[in-house]
Amino acid sequence: MQNGLKYNVIYRCTIIVWMTVKFIFRLYFFHLRHRIWDERTRQKWNELLREMASEYRTKAIKLGGVLIKVGQFLSTRADFMPDVFIRELSGLVDRVPPIPFSYAKEVMEEEWGGSIDDHFAEIIDKPIASASIGQVYQGKLHDGTIVAIKVRRHRVKEIFYIDFKALKIVFWLIRLLTSFGKKTDLNALYRELVLVMERELDFEKELAFGKYFKERYKDYHSIHIPAYEEQLCTNKILVMEWIEGAKITDTVYMAEHNINVRQTAKAVFDFYFEQFFNPGHFHADPHAGNILIQQDGTIAIIDFGMIGEIRKQDTHLFKRLIQGIIVDDYDRILKTLDEMNFILPNADRDKLIKIIKQTIEMYENGSFKEMNAHIMEQIKDDIRIFIKEQPIQLSADYAYLGRAISIVLGVLISIYPEIDFEKLAKPKIKEWYGGKGFIDSIYKQVVKDAATPILSFPNAMLNWLENGEKDRKWQKEQQHTRLLNQFYLLLEIVTFIMVAGSIVSSIYAYQAGRSILFIGSIVVLVIFFFILNFLFIKHYRMIRSIK
Repeated sequence: MQNGLKYNVIYRCTIIVWMTVKFIFRLYFFHLRHRIWDERTRQKWNELLREMASEYRTKAIKLGGVLIKVGQFLSTRADFMPDVFIRELSGLVDRVPPIPFSYAKEVMEEEWGGSIDDHFAEIIDKPIASASIGQVYQGKLHDGTIVAIKVRRHRVKEIFYIDFKALKIVFWLIRLLTSFGKKTDLNALYRELVLVMERELDFEKELAFGKYFKERYKDYHSIHIPAYEEQLCTNKILVMEWIEGAKITDTVYMAEHNINVRQTAKAVFDFYFEQFFNPGHFHADPHAGNILIQQDGTIAIIDFGMIGEIRKQDTHLFKRLIQGIIVDDYDRILKTLDEMNFILPNADRDKLIKIIKQTIEMYENGSFKEMNAHIMEQIKDDIRIFIKEQPIQLSADYAYLGRAISIVLGVLISIYPEIDFEKLAKPKIKEWYGGKGFIDSIYKQVVKDAATPILSFPNAMLNWLENGEKDRKWQKEQQHTRLLNQFYLLLEIVTFIMVAGSIVSSIYAYQAGRSILFIGSIVVLVIFFFILNFLFIKHYRMIRSIK
């Protein structure tokens, strides 16, 4: 991509908005073509989502900026993103082509107010890592200390703010053209995206988080947080201790250095459990590249750009939610979910209670242990319908928490496949609840449920399936009508954009004295005018028929 286009507002906005319109169009067209959703249709649907996610990932890597961060953010949103899309985007690695060292040097000298030679005896000009926001170099201070230098990319803040404008248009289109946009608080989602990304752009905040974690875990002898050269750290630059080591998942490296894998897995589990279940900030990007194992077995945690927060109130709500589940108090569960801002105002709360109750009853009856693939697929269908219809939305911190937990579990299994999570978690959960009384009752209930023999298909499952079947036909008919309406509206918008483009082209041709191009643009404009007129009439009739 030419460098000029990369910083051009119109170019970046056009690419991002057009990709969104194209995705929406493809989704509508698919739904209109496939009235019957059998196994073959679902496979085609998943393939379409996979193709779209792959295209998004390619565009994100090419453009950089917000698209990479949005892809990573969406991969955390299991509350509304399809599994196929999440799996594809979870592989979106925050790596982009490096910028020339001259740009990084310019930033360093501007921030420090002098030559880099005043502070460094040597800097290797080839970056160790290159991401969408910063590049990392290795350097040596005059006293011989080896450090990592993280420098914010050239004009990256400018690119991000251009992309924020494009995202605003994208969210408006989603709100206008999709049922998802009507049931989701997109304004809140947009604010969360901007807040999270602005925080990552400010290296002084990352420095503050790094110091926070170093202080918080100073007594964890198996965990090491890098020290910072604070006098050299600014809003655009971080200088920190250089860490030698391998990725935490490199079991060959651990074997070579006689590192106990089981103890390493336990240390990682303890470190993250303490963050996930207690008030304070948590490391929200715990992938293997940010958790390093050193030769002596010490675990080094790096990169504190992506951080979530567990508030004291959150811990209280987690406990109350578990209590509500254990004692079958569904009003308490719903109230707790309300306080956690999981449920938007126009949700069907009776239906939500019903689906939670049915799910819990199936678990208590042990029926999950006896389900075959067909029953599981039926349940997943009902859940998909429910999630699509009900306004349920996680806050950014809860979404990051869920993503971080899943990443850590994956890392632990990769390190030590025989890991016993129950054995590791049990004493910590007891301590978390602050006593044995209530938690013992939880374990007794779990043991009791696990020992209950399954003699017949549970009534809860039958109710689940029957209720889902009664509503399914009506829901599909209503969905198809809405899709047709939105499909024609989308066509009108696309055609209107083309009309506007034809007008601009004809004006340009007229001013440039190109008569053939001018006549051609007028002809195209007339054709688009008739198409637009036809679509308006079609759309009007569609609205009348719906009424």
